[in-house]
Amino acid sequence: MNDIAVMLLLVGALFAILASGVWIGLTLTGVAWIGMQLFTSRPAGDAMAVTIWGSSSSWTLTALPLFVWMGEILFRTRLSSDMFRGLAPWMQALPGRLLHVNVVGCAIFAAVSGSSAATCATIGKMSLPELARRGYPDGISVGSLAGAGTLGLLIPPSIIMIVYGVAAEVSIAQLFIAGVLPGIMLALLFSGWIVFWALRHPQLVPPPDARLSLRGKLAESRHLIPVVLLIAAVLGSIYSGIATATEAAAVGVLGSLIISGVQGTLNWATFRDSLLGGTRLYCMIALILAGAAFLTLSMGYIGLPRHLAEWIGGLGLEQWQLLLALMLFFILLGCFLDGISMVVLTMGVVMPTVIAAGIDPIWFGIFIVLVVEMAQITPPVGFNLFVLQGMTGRDIGWIAKVTLPFFFLMIGAVGLIWLFPGIVTFLPQQMRG
Repeated sequence: MNDIAVMLLLVGALFAILASGVWIGLTLTGVAWIGMQLFTSRPAGDAMAVTIWGSSSSWTLTALPLFVWMGEILFRTRLSSDMFRGLAPWMQALPGRLLHVNVVGCAIFAAVSGSSAATCATIGKMSLPELARRGYPDGISVGSLAGAGTLGLLIPPSIIMIVYGVAAEVSIAQLFIAGVLPGIMLALLFSGWIVFWALRHPQLVPPPDARLSLRGKLAESRHLIPVVLLIAAVLGSIYSGIATATEAAAVGVLGSLIISGVQGTLNWATFRDSLLGGTRLYCMIALILAGAAFLTLSMGYIGLPRHLAEWIGGLGLEQWQLLLALMLFFILLGCFLDGISMVVLTMGVVMPTVIAAGIDPIWFGIFIVLVVEMAQITPPVGFNLFVLQGMTGRDIGWIAKVTLPFFFLMIGAVGLIWLFPGIVTFLPQQMRG
Protein backbone atom coordinates (compact mmCIF):
# COMPACT_ATOMS: atom_id res chain seq x y z
CA MET A 1 0.00 0.00 0.00
CA ASN A 2 1.17 3.53 -0.73
CA ASP A 3 1.49 6.21 1.96
CA ILE A 4 -1.83 7.89 1.16
CA ALA A 5 -3.74 4.62 1.43
CA VAL A 6 -2.04 3.79 4.75
CA MET A 7 -2.79 7.24 6.13
CA LEU A 8 -6.45 7.08 5.04
CA LEU A 9 -6.79 3.64 6.61
CA LEU A 10 -5.34 4.78 9.94
CA VAL A 11 -7.35 8.03 10.00
CA GLY A 12 -10.49 6.04 9.19
CA ALA A 13 -9.69 3.62 12.01
CA LEU A 14 -9.11 6.57 14.38
CA PHE A 15 -12.50 8.18 13.75
CA ALA A 16 -14.32 4.85 13.66
CA ILE A 17 -12.99 3.87 17.10
CA LEU A 18 -13.65 7.38 18.49
CA ALA A 19 -17.21 7.28 17.16
CA SER A 20 -17.78 4.00 19.01
CA GLY A 21 -17.23 5.80 22.32
CA VAL A 22 -13.81 4.41 23.24
CA TRP A 23 -11.62 6.74 25.34
CA ILE A 24 -9.26 8.92 23.30
CA GLY A 25 -6.08 7.52 24.92
CA LEU A 26 -7.13 3.93 24.20
CA THR A 27 -8.15 4.91 20.66
CA LEU A 28 -4.70 6.35 19.93
CA THR A 29 -3.06 3.21 21.35
CA GLY A 30 -5.32 0.98 19.24
CA VAL A 31 -4.63 2.85 16.00
CA ALA A 32 -0.88 2.78 16.74
CA TRP A 33 -1.05 -0.99 17.36
CA ILE A 34 -2.90 -1.51 14.05
CA GLY A 35 -0.29 0.52 12.17
CA MET A 36 2.64 -1.22 13.86
CA GLN A 37 1.18 -4.70 13.42
CA LEU A 38 0.14 -4.35 9.77
CA PHE A 39 2.83 -2.16 8.25
CA THR A 40 6.08 -2.74 10.19
CA SER A 41 8.20 -5.72 11.16
CA ARG A 42 8.70 -4.69 14.81
CA PRO A 43 6.58 -6.58 17.39
CA ALA A 44 3.74 -4.24 18.36
CA GLY A 45 3.40 -5.46 21.96
CA ASP A 46 7.06 -4.86 22.83
CA ALA A 47 7.03 -1.41 21.22
CA MET A 48 3.81 -0.46 23.04
CA ALA A 49 5.13 -1.49 26.48
CA VAL A 50 8.46 0.34 26.10
CA THR A 51 6.89 3.51 24.67
CA ILE A 52 4.05 3.80 27.18
CA TRP A 53 6.44 3.27 30.11
CA GLY A 54 8.90 5.82 28.71
CA SER A 55 6.24 8.50 28.16
CA SER A 56 4.58 7.90 31.56
CA SER A 57 7.83 8.06 33.55
CA SER A 58 9.06 11.37 32.09
CA TRP A 59 10.39 13.71 34.81
CA THR A 60 9.25 16.74 32.79
CA LEU A 61 5.68 15.48 32.96
CA THR A 62 5.75 15.58 36.78
CA ALA A 63 4.84 19.28 36.66
CA LEU A 64 1.49 18.47 35.07
CA PRO A 65 -0.33 16.69 37.94
CA LEU A 66 1.00 19.24 40.41
CA PHE A 67 -0.32 22.23 38.43
CA VAL A 68 -3.64 20.39 37.92
CA TRP A 69 -3.88 19.75 41.69
CA MET A 70 -3.04 23.39 42.44
CA GLY A 71 -5.94 24.53 40.23
CA GLU A 72 -8.30 22.05 41.92
CA ILE A 73 -7.36 23.34 45.39
CA LEU A 74 -7.87 26.98 44.38
CA PHE A 75 -11.20 26.12 42.72
CA ARG A 76 -12.48 25.20 46.19
CA THR A 77 -11.35 28.40 47.94
CA ARG A 78 -12.88 31.91 48.16
CA LEU A 79 -10.21 33.17 45.78
CA SER A 80 -12.64 34.05 42.96
CA SER A 81 -15.03 36.08 45.15
CA ASP A 82 -12.09 37.85 46.78
CA MET A 83 -10.74 38.71 43.33
CA PHE A 84 -14.09 40.26 42.34
CA ARG A 85 -14.07 42.45 45.45
CA GLY A 86 -10.49 43.53 44.76
CA LEU A 87 -10.94 44.23 41.03
CA ALA A 88 -14.45 45.72 40.80
CA PRO A 89 -13.67 49.21 42.22
CA TRP A 90 -10.90 49.75 39.62
CA MET A 91 -13.12 48.79 36.66
CA GLN A 92 -15.94 51.28 37.29
CA ALA A 93 -14.33 54.10 35.29
CA LEU A 94 -13.74 52.01 32.13
CA PRO A 95 -16.36 51.81 29.34
CA GLY A 96 -18.05 48.48 29.99
CA ARG A 97 -17.31 48.71 33.71
CA LEU A 98 -17.58 45.36 35.52
CA LEU A 99 -17.45 43.34 32.28
CA HIS A 100 -13.69 43.89 32.44
CA VAL A 101 -13.64 41.82 35.65
CA ASN A 102 -14.23 38.77 33.42
CA VAL A 103 -11.07 39.51 31.42
CA VAL A 104 -8.79 40.67 34.24
CA GLY A 105 -10.07 37.98 36.62
CA CYS A 106 -9.47 35.24 34.03
CA ALA A 107 -5.99 36.62 33.27
CA ILE A 108 -5.08 36.58 36.98
CA PHE A 109 -6.58 33.17 37.70
CA ALA A 110 -4.93 31.76 34.55
CA ALA A 111 -1.58 32.57 36.15
CA VAL A 112 -2.32 30.13 38.98
CA SER A 113 -4.50 27.57 37.22
CA GLY A 114 -3.19 26.38 33.84
CA SER A 115 -6.59 25.09 32.70
CA SER A 116 -9.01 26.93 30.42
CA ALA A 117 -12.08 25.09 31.72
CA ALA A 118 -11.08 25.66 35.38
CA THR A 119 -10.47 29.36 34.72
CA CYS A 120 -13.81 29.75 32.95
CA ALA A 121 -15.73 27.86 35.64
CA THR A 122 -14.07 29.58 38.62
CA ILE A 123 -14.42 33.15 37.37
CA GLY A 124 -17.88 32.44 35.92
CA LYS A 125 -19.10 31.08 39.24
CA MET A 126 -18.20 34.45 40.75
CA SER A 127 -18.89 36.98 37.96
CA LEU A 128 -22.01 35.80 36.10
CA PRO A 129 -24.43 36.04 39.07
CA GLU A 130 -22.97 39.45 40.04
CA LEU A 131 -23.19 40.83 36.49
CA ALA A 132 -26.77 39.53 36.07
CA ARG A 133 -27.79 41.04 39.41
CA ARG A 134 -26.47 44.44 38.35
CA GLY A 135 -28.24 44.34 34.96
CA TYR A 136 -25.47 43.59 32.46
CA PRO A 137 -26.75 41.88 29.25
CA ASP A 138 -26.31 38.11 29.22
CA GLY A 139 -24.79 38.07 25.71
CA ILE A 140 -21.70 40.18 26.42
CA SER A 141 -21.33 38.75 29.95
CA VAL A 142 -21.23 35.14 28.73
CA GLY A 143 -19.30 35.92 25.52
CA SER A 144 -16.54 37.83 27.29
CA LEU A 145 -16.22 35.07 29.90
CA ALA A 146 -16.00 32.32 27.27
CA GLY A 147 -13.32 34.25 25.37
CA ALA A 148 -11.34 35.34 28.41
CA GLY A 149 -11.50 31.84 29.90
CA THR A 150 -9.19 30.66 27.11
CA LEU A 151 -6.42 32.75 28.71
CA GLY A 152 -6.02 29.77 31.05
CA LEU A 153 -4.17 28.06 28.20
CA LEU A 154 -1.90 30.95 27.22
CA ILE A 155 -0.86 32.66 30.43
CA PRO A 156 1.62 30.42 32.28
CA PRO A 157 1.61 28.00 33.97
CA SER A 158 -0.34 26.23 31.23
CA ILE A 159 -1.21 22.54 31.02
CA ILE A 160 -1.28 22.63 27.22
CA MET A 161 2.21 24.19 27.14
CA ILE A 162 3.55 21.35 29.28
CA VAL A 163 1.93 18.84 26.91
CA TYR A 164 3.38 20.61 23.86
CA GLY A 165 6.81 20.90 25.51
CA VAL A 166 6.88 17.15 26.19
CA ALA A 167 5.53 16.22 22.74
CA ALA A 168 7.81 18.62 20.82
CA GLU A 169 10.81 18.25 23.16
CA VAL A 170 11.27 21.97 23.85
CA SER A 171 11.93 23.83 27.12
CA ILE A 172 8.78 24.20 29.21
CA ALA A 173 10.28 27.13 31.16
CA GLN A 174 10.95 29.00 27.90
CA LEU A 175 7.42 28.22 26.68
CA PHE A 176 6.03 29.61 29.93
CA ILE A 177 7.91 32.87 29.64
CA ALA A 178 7.08 33.11 25.91
CA GLY A 179 3.36 33.08 26.78
CA VAL A 180 3.46 36.14 29.06
CA LEU A 181 3.40 38.96 26.47
CA PRO A 182 0.96 37.23 24.07
CA GLY A 183 -1.31 36.55 27.05
CA ILE A 184 -1.28 40.23 28.07
CA MET A 185 -1.83 41.24 24.42
CA LEU A 186 -4.86 38.95 24.08
CA ALA A 187 -6.35 40.19 27.36
CA LEU A 188 -5.97 43.79 26.08
CA LEU A 189 -7.67 42.84 22.80
CA PHE A 190 -10.60 41.36 24.74
CA SER A 191 -10.90 44.44 26.96
CA GLY A 192 -10.62 46.64 23.87
CA TRP A 193 -13.61 44.88 22.34
CA ILE A 194 -15.62 45.39 25.54
CA VAL A 195 -14.77 49.12 25.41
CA PHE A 196 -15.86 49.25 21.74
CA TRP A 197 -19.11 47.41 22.55
CA ALA A 198 -19.84 49.69 25.52
CA LEU A 199 -19.28 52.87 23.47
CA ARG A 200 -21.63 51.55 20.77
CA HIS A 201 -24.34 50.48 23.26
CA PRO A 202 -24.09 52.91 26.20
CA GLN A 203 -27.77 52.38 27.06
CA LEU A 204 -27.06 48.70 27.86
CA VAL A 205 -24.34 49.45 30.42
CA PRO A 206 -25.74 49.78 33.97
CA PRO A 207 -24.78 52.85 36.01
CA PRO A 208 -21.65 52.59 38.17
CA ASP A 209 -21.72 51.57 41.80
CA ALA A 210 -21.04 54.15 44.48
CA ARG A 211 -17.57 55.56 43.83
CA LEU A 212 -14.86 54.78 46.32
CA SER A 213 -11.97 57.02 47.26
CA LEU A 214 -8.46 55.95 46.37
CA ARG A 215 -8.03 54.82 49.94
CA GLY A 216 -11.20 52.73 49.69
CA LYS A 217 -10.05 51.14 46.43
CA LEU A 218 -6.70 50.25 47.95
CA ALA A 219 -8.47 48.79 50.97
CA GLU A 220 -10.56 46.52 48.71
CA SER A 221 -7.44 45.55 46.75
CA ARG A 222 -6.05 43.79 49.81
CA HIS A 223 -8.18 40.81 48.74
CA LEU A 224 -5.84 40.41 45.74
CA ILE A 225 -2.75 39.91 47.91
CA PRO A 226 -2.97 36.07 48.22
CA VAL A 227 -3.25 35.46 44.47
CA VAL A 228 -0.52 37.99 43.65
CA LEU A 229 1.85 36.35 46.14
CA LEU A 230 1.08 32.91 44.69
CA ILE A 231 1.73 34.10 41.12
CA ALA A 232 4.99 35.72 42.22
CA ALA A 233 6.09 32.52 43.99
CA VAL A 234 5.31 30.19 41.06
CA LEU A 235 6.40 32.26 38.07
CA GLY A 236 9.14 34.16 39.90
CA SER A 237 10.85 30.92 40.94
CA ILE A 238 10.89 29.74 37.30
CA TYR A 239 12.04 32.97 35.67
CA SER A 240 14.71 33.66 38.27
CA GLY A 241 16.20 30.22 37.67
CA ILE A 242 15.70 29.15 41.29
CA ALA A 243 13.32 26.32 40.37
CA THR A 244 12.42 24.12 37.43
CA ALA A 245 8.80 24.01 36.20
CA THR A 246 8.23 20.86 38.29
CA GLU A 247 9.68 22.40 41.46
CA ALA A 248 7.65 25.58 40.87
CA ALA A 249 4.52 23.44 40.58
CA ALA A 250 5.28 21.97 44.02
CA VAL A 251 5.66 25.54 45.34
CA GLY A 252 2.27 26.34 43.82
CA VAL A 253 0.58 23.38 45.51
CA LEU A 254 2.08 24.37 48.88
CA GLY A 255 1.01 28.01 48.36
CA SER A 256 -2.54 27.04 47.40
CA LEU A 257 -2.83 24.81 50.48
CA ILE A 258 -1.65 27.72 52.65
CA ILE A 259 -4.21 30.09 51.04
CA SER A 260 -6.95 27.51 51.53
CA GLY A 261 -5.92 27.03 55.16
CA VAL A 262 -5.81 30.77 55.91
CA GLN A 263 -9.26 31.27 54.32
CA GLY A 264 -10.68 28.43 56.40
CA THR A 265 -11.71 26.35 53.38
CA LEU A 266 -9.12 23.61 53.92
CA ASN A 267 -10.62 20.53 55.52
CA TRP A 268 -10.48 16.82 54.87
CA ALA A 269 -13.38 16.93 52.37
CA THR A 270 -11.92 19.72 50.19
CA PHE A 271 -8.43 18.19 50.39
CA ARG A 272 -9.76 14.78 49.32
CA ASP A 273 -11.97 16.23 46.55
CA SER A 274 -9.16 18.36 45.15
CA LEU A 275 -6.74 15.41 45.17
CA LEU A 276 -9.24 13.07 43.51
CA GLY A 277 -10.26 15.73 40.97
CA GLY A 278 -6.63 16.39 40.06
CA THR A 279 -5.88 12.66 39.86
CA ARG A 280 -8.83 11.99 37.53
CA LEU A 281 -7.88 14.82 35.18
CA TYR A 282 -4.20 13.90 35.14
CA CYS A 283 -4.92 10.21 34.50
CA MET A 284 -7.02 11.19 31.50
CA ILE A 285 -4.23 13.41 30.15
CA ALA A 286 -1.52 10.81 30.88
CA LEU A 287 -3.46 8.09 29.05
CA ILE A 288 -3.83 10.38 26.02
CA LEU A 289 -0.11 11.24 26.11
CA ALA A 290 0.89 7.58 26.38
CA GLY A 291 -1.33 6.63 23.44
CA ALA A 292 -0.02 9.56 21.41
CA ALA A 293 3.60 8.58 22.13
CA PHE A 294 2.94 5.06 20.86
CA LEU A 295 1.14 6.48 17.80
CA THR A 296 4.09 8.78 17.08
CA LEU A 297 6.47 5.81 17.27
CA SER A 298 4.22 3.77 14.99
CA MET A 299 3.99 6.60 12.45
CA GLY A 300 7.77 6.96 12.58
CA TYR A 301 8.32 3.26 11.79
CA ILE A 302 5.82 3.45 8.93
CA GLY A 303 7.54 6.62 7.68
CA LEU A 304 4.43 8.77 7.35
CA PRO A 305 5.77 11.95 9.05
CA ARG A 306 8.87 12.00 6.85
CA HIS A 307 6.87 11.40 3.66
CA LEU A 308 4.27 14.00 4.65
CA ALA A 309 6.99 16.56 5.45
CA GLU A 310 8.63 15.85 2.09
CA TRP A 311 5.28 16.22 0.31
CA ILE A 312 4.50 19.54 2.03
CA GLY A 313 8.07 20.72 1.38
CA GLY A 314 7.60 19.85 -2.28
CA LEU A 315 4.57 22.15 -2.48
CA GLY A 316 6.88 25.12 -2.06
CA LEU A 317 4.65 26.83 0.52
CA GLU A 318 5.94 29.99 2.14
CA GLN A 319 5.92 30.15 5.94
CA TRP A 320 2.71 32.20 6.13
CA GLN A 321 0.94 29.81 3.76
CA LEU A 322 2.01 26.81 5.84
CA LEU A 323 0.87 28.48 9.06
CA LEU A 324 -2.46 29.48 7.51
CA ALA A 325 -3.02 25.89 6.37
CA LEU A 326 -2.12 24.58 9.84
CA MET A 327 -4.42 27.12 11.54
CA LEU A 328 -7.38 26.05 9.39
CA PHE A 329 -6.50 22.40 9.99
CA PHE A 330 -6.38 22.82 13.79
CA ILE A 331 -9.60 24.88 13.88
CA LEU A 332 -11.34 22.09 11.93
CA LEU A 333 -9.81 19.42 14.17
CA GLY A 334 -10.95 21.40 17.21
CA CYS A 335 -14.56 20.81 16.18
CA PHE A 336 -14.08 17.13 17.07
CA LEU A 337 -11.21 16.82 19.58
CA ASP A 338 -10.15 18.56 22.80
CA GLY A 339 -6.97 20.68 22.81
CA ILE A 340 -4.65 18.17 24.49
CA SER A 341 -5.66 15.42 22.06
CA MET A 342 -5.11 17.77 19.12
CA VAL A 343 -1.57 18.59 20.22
CA VAL A 344 -0.37 15.10 21.08
CA LEU A 345 -2.05 13.55 18.04
CA THR A 346 -0.43 15.88 15.51
CA MET A 347 2.99 16.91 16.84
CA GLY A 348 4.78 13.81 15.61
CA VAL A 349 3.65 14.59 12.05
CA VAL A 350 3.69 18.39 12.14
CA MET A 351 6.98 19.16 13.93
CA PRO A 352 9.35 17.83 11.21
CA THR A 353 7.57 20.04 8.68
CA VAL A 354 7.68 23.06 10.99
CA ILE A 355 11.40 22.63 11.70
CA ALA A 356 12.12 22.12 7.97
CA ALA A 357 10.28 25.39 7.24
CA GLY A 358 12.61 27.25 9.63
CA ILE A 359 9.92 28.09 12.21
CA ASP A 360 11.09 28.57 15.81
CA PRO A 361 9.54 25.72 17.89
CA ILE A 362 9.02 28.07 20.86
CA TRP A 363 7.15 30.55 18.65
CA PHE A 364 5.21 27.68 17.08
CA GLY A 365 4.22 26.48 20.57
CA ILE A 366 2.51 29.81 21.29
CA PHE A 367 0.91 29.71 17.83
CA ILE A 368 -0.47 26.24 18.63
CA VAL A 369 -1.79 27.41 22.01
CA LEU A 370 -3.62 30.34 20.37
CA VAL A 371 -5.18 28.06 17.78
CA VAL A 372 -6.15 25.51 20.44
CA GLU A 373 -7.75 28.41 22.35
CA MET A 374 -9.99 28.96 19.33
CA ALA A 375 -10.97 25.30 19.52
CA GLN A 376 -12.14 25.84 23.13
CA ILE A 377 -14.99 28.02 21.82
CA THR A 378 -15.90 26.20 18.58
CA PRO A 379 -18.87 23.81 18.68
CA PRO A 380 -19.55 20.97 19.02
CA VAL A 381 -16.53 20.06 21.24
CA GLY A 382 -15.60 23.48 22.67
CA PHE A 383 -14.85 22.80 26.35
CA ASN A 384 -15.57 26.38 27.46
CA LEU A 385 -18.95 26.22 25.70
CA PHE A 386 -19.79 23.07 27.67
CA VAL A 387 -18.74 24.71 30.93
CA LEU A 388 -20.91 27.77 30.28
CA GLN A 389 -23.83 25.70 29.08
CA GLY A 390 -23.77 23.87 32.41
CA MET A 391 -23.52 27.15 34.35
CA THR A 392 -26.15 29.16 32.43
CA GLY A 393 -28.51 26.54 31.00
CA ARG A 394 -28.43 28.36 27.65
CA ASP A 395 -28.28 26.64 24.26
CA ILE A 396 -24.72 25.90 23.10
CA GLY A 397 -25.43 27.54 19.71
CA TRP A 398 -26.38 30.80 21.45
CA ILE A 399 -23.22 30.68 23.58
CA ALA A 400 -21.08 30.08 20.44
CA LYS A 401 -22.78 33.03 18.72
CA VAL A 402 -22.11 35.55 21.53
CA THR A 403 -18.51 34.29 21.72
CA LEU A 404 -17.85 34.78 17.99
CA PRO A 405 -16.25 38.28 18.29
CA PHE A 406 -13.65 36.86 20.68
CA PHE A 407 -12.91 34.03 18.22
CA PHE A 408 -12.07 36.64 15.57
CA LEU A 409 -9.92 38.54 18.08
CA MET A 410 -7.86 35.36 18.54
CA ILE A 411 -7.36 35.16 14.78
CA GLY A 412 -6.17 38.77 14.97
CA ALA A 413 -3.75 37.79 17.75
CA VAL A 414 -2.27 35.07 15.52
CA GLY A 415 -1.77 37.70 12.83
CA LEU A 416 -0.04 40.02 15.30
CA ILE A 417 2.46 37.42 16.51
CA TRP A 418 3.21 36.55 12.87
CA LEU A 419 3.82 40.21 11.95
CA PHE A 420 5.71 40.91 15.19
CA PRO A 421 7.32 37.61 16.31
CA GLY A 422 9.24 39.48 19.01
CA ILE A 423 6.01 39.49 21.05
CA VAL A 424 6.70 35.78 21.60
CA THR A 425 10.48 35.50 21.31
CA PHE A 426 11.70 38.60 23.21
CA LEU A 427 11.39 37.27 26.78
CA PRO A 428 12.80 33.76 26.02
CA GLN A 429 15.80 35.42 24.33
CA GLN A 430 16.40 37.50 27.48
CA MET A 431 16.13 34.35 29.56
CA ARG A 432 18.68 32.54 27.39
CA GLY A 433 20.93 35.61 27.39
